[in-house]
Amino acid sequence: MVVLFWAMALALFAVATRVGRHFGLIPIVSQLLLATIGLPLLMYFWIDPHWQLSGATLVAPIWLKNLYSLSFALLLGYILSDVIDLRLDRQSLKIALPSFCVPFACGLATAIWWLPPQPWISSLAVGLLFAITAIPVLYLYLRHIGYPTTATRRLVQTAILIDLTCWTLFAIAQGSLHLSSLLLPLACACFPLLLWVIGLRQPRLYSGCFFALLVVAEHYKLNALIVGIGYLLCMAALKVPLVLPVQAIWMNRLQTWVAIPLILTFGIVQINVHSAMDSLSWVQLAALLLLPIASKLLGNWLGLGWAGASFAGASRWRESVLLNIRGLSEIVFLNLLLQQQLISPPLYFALMLMGLIATLLPALVGMHRIPLKAAVPARSPHANR
Repeated sequence: MVVLFWAMALALFAVATRVGRHFGLIPIVSQLLLATIGLPLLMYFWIDPHWQLSGATLVAPIWLKNLYSLSFALLLGYILSDVIDLRLDRQSLKIALPSFCVPFACGLATAIWWLPPQPWISSLAVGLLFAITAIPVLYLYLRHIGYPTTATRRLVQTAILIDLTCWTLFAIAQGSLHLSSLLLPLACACFPLLLWVIGLRQPRLYSGCFFALLVVAEHYKLNALIVGIGYLLCMAALKVPLVLPVQAIWMNRLQTWVAIPLILTFGIVQINVHSAMDSLSWVQLAALLLLPIASKLLGNWLGLGWAGASFAGASRWRESVLLNIRGLSEIVFLNLLLQQQLISPPLYFALMLMGLIATLLPALVGMHRIPLKAAVPARSPHANR
């Protein structure tokens, strides 16, 4: 029965993605719609009452946990791979500072004053979730609307700076809780230096070890963030390019049809839909839906005003909305926090719903159609995500 459920879930995501394409939606938007609306309804009206399957039962098989580890490492590695392509730019930094600081401060205040008491690292995580920007979906939207190359580079670099800040702060915070657990991930992160010292220079070897170490780190509950960020920083210092383990077209298909649906479903099924919102009042729920979006828009607006227009006729409002999308980056972060029990299932679901609304905002203002070649875009540092 468990195998049947997962086969059905993957089939539903495939159908949702196909239908979304027909209406001009990029895959991640269709998948978020199914994850935050379709799957909870399925769990509420069918799975729980008739099959008597709990979330714990649905995620219990060892083969499924191994597949999840592989999918999680694939997506986390793909997001963190932007570290190696980072090019610091003064204008991007001007945008990134308020775009990160304003929603981060708002998230911390919300976690401390509006949510039930929780550990300080959980409050920190909520602040980071308020601030995060999804690089992959942002890149696809910019490609679609034919944004000028220079302006596109500036916005994408801004998103990389924000995401790198979020992931790094959380990794440091985790490491500070258990200093002894920091040593092994740091040793793994320095593995490229060992390869370099012994004279190995093949980029595929470095890249293969990178994804393999992420799988091992996730499976054995090591700090995968420290492993990933540190490893890629070492590769960047050595000027070794990151090579995908498979061709870009197959990587895109793996993410779209297997990895993203698996990770989304893995998180949603662990939520008891019948009582998910019981621990959050309507005021708290409204705050979690509106404050992240509003504070992020404000931070983006301030940053874009500080940096100045990227080209004549640039819309400060449209760029603020684009930098507010969440997408894949927030999904992976949310699942990481849920697996480590740093956020509650109701908080997970509320922030997933917030991520859906934020990701749909560009579509609601007219930036929703799929790029002509978005299904198989040419490989760039930020494509295909």
